Amino acid sequence: MSDPDKDKIPVSAADGAPGQGILDHLPEQTYHPQPYETGDGDGAKKNNSDILIVDWDGPDDPHNPLNWTYRRKWVATLIISAFTFISPVSSSMVAPATGQVATAFGITNNVVLALTTSIFVLAYAVGPFFLGPLSEIYGRSRVLQLSNLWYIAWNAGCGFAQSEAQLLAFRFLAGLGGSAPLSIGGGFLGDCWRPEERGKAVSIYSLAPLLGPVVGPITGAWIAERSTWRWVFWSTSIAASAIQLLGFVYLQETYPPLLLERKAERIRKRMDTEKSTYKEIRTIFEGQNRSWQTVLGKSLSRPFALFACEPIIQLLGLYMAYLYGLLYILLTTMTSIFQGVYQESVGISGLHYIALGLGLMIASQLNSNTMDRIFIYFKTRNGGVAKPEFRLPAMIPGSVILPIGCLIVGWTTQAHTHWIAPDIGIALVGAGIVLNFQCIQTYIVDCFTLHAASAMAAVSFLRSIAGFGFPLFAPSMYNALGFGMGDTILAIVAVVIGCPAPYIFWRYGERIRGVSRYAQ
Repeated sequence: MSDPDKDKIPVSAADGAPGQGILDHLPEQTYHPQPYETGDGDGAKKNNSDILIVDWDGPDDPHNPLNWTYRRKWVATLIISAFTFISPVSSSMVAPATGQVATAFGITNNVVLALTTSIFVLAYAVGPFFLGPLSEIYGRSRVLQLSNLWYIAWNAGCGFAQSEAQLLAFRFLAGLGGSAPLSIGGGFLGDCWRPEERGKAVSIYSLAPLLGPVVGPITGAWIAERSTWRWVFWSTSIAASAIQLLGFVYLQETYPPLLLERKAERIRKRMDTEKSTYKEIRTIFEGQNRSWQTVLGKSLSRPFALFACEPIIQLLGLYMAYLYGLLYILLTTMTSIFQGVYQESVGISGLHYIALGLGLMIASQLNSNTMDRIFIYFKTRNGGVAKPEFRLPAMIPGSVILPIGCLIVGWTTQAHTHWIAPDIGIALVGAGIVLNFQCIQTYIVDCFTLHAASAMAAVSFLRSIAGFGFPLFAPSMYNALGFGMGDTILAIVAVVIGCPAPYIFWRYGERIRGVSRYAQ
């Protein structure tokens, strides 16, 4: 959309902290502009080499996304959350309709049938590695919206698939476009929310990719029962198109280097008219080498470097991967529980996903209302110095609730108790997942504010691989062990990985960040 401020060139005085954190176009060392001599009154400063350095109009510049009004920030946050919600709806919405898909295409292999659901999540592992960095070159809004259009087109194409191979290919291509919000959304929030305000925004944003896969099967079950599996895809494309229209109208660019580059371009045009003698006009984000090959190469390689070299990404990414894999095991096996064990119809069995949604929603709301307060409390106790580790306390109850929920689901199903018992366990699993998920995502954004989109892309790779792979082995595990013993194994793994995690990062997180090349 057009920039409402495109004809305004605000007066600037460099404040020493431009953009507050998404300095993705800097060289790896911090770039320091040369000392200023005189100002020209147009948001730029002249130095000894006749170079104009374009900066924000002081620390309170309203064009800096950090200084936007709360209303403007929340509009951006809610639209980003909507993009992040609708794509995961597609990832699981087909699950209740897999019986119809199997009949339509003659699929008899259970692994291939599970693949029709999980291959969408496999694309989540690939897309962010490229889309996240591209947003650090061309801007958040542009890349997000073009990716969503790609997703809409291929997701609608799934409804027209005439073979098993076409369906799998179209699902993967749709997932590539749908993966954009998983990495770009973190960059949006890092651009416009300060650390003391960020917790609630990230809590809402991080709920979306968890709640989406829950809402998908609820609606997909009734669509499959009342209509045809093809409308599972067409309906989500229609909903995504409505969100796309909101994005076109209301979603504004937040990426500071791009905003300042637009400002610099307006100054260049004006000074061309005035026949200025400045040798160069550049933003405070620009180093000496600004060739597109250098910028593109550095941005696209950054997520791989983060994934390969950053202990924070590897350790937290591993735990997040387990959480996401556990979520998708639950999503794909609830059909077996309530249609198979409890002999319920497709539509009625789909209603049990509400239990998972309630667990996610209630825990998310409690955490979003307390996360920033806890952060500020520990910051005050620490002499006003903030640390990303102050985001982690809610992981403690989350790490306890999660295995308890797994045990309840497994053994109440095994004993064929009243259906409310496994629903309680499912709600506890959802609560444990979302508490851990929100803390980890906020911690990563706080650690890698300079490279938030790339960091989220690296983490998304691990979790998406788990979301893809876990449902493929789940049927064999439950067939061999039963629901009770199978979920006991999942609970034990959750205890081994999850319970030490808050302590390790609270105690050693700062030391781990100290050896990081990218983390603050």
